[in-house]
Amino acid sequence: MDGGTGVFSILSIFLVIWYIVCLGLGIYCFVLFVKLARRGITALDIYIGKHKNPNRHTDQEL
Repeated sequence: MDGGTGVFSILSIFLVIWYIVCLGLGIYCFVLFVKLARRGITALDIYIGKHKNPNRHTDQEL
């Protein structure tokens, strides 16, 4: 008589799997954001170092 409970158990299993997938994607996106931020900080440091003293050139100009 209680045939409807199977649908709810399957639904809850899919929701748990969906939660784990979303959690994994969130962690992956956070790692990518940290890599991007570190690269941006490095680029900013290079830019500041290059333009801090415009009379001294570290690169060879052609």
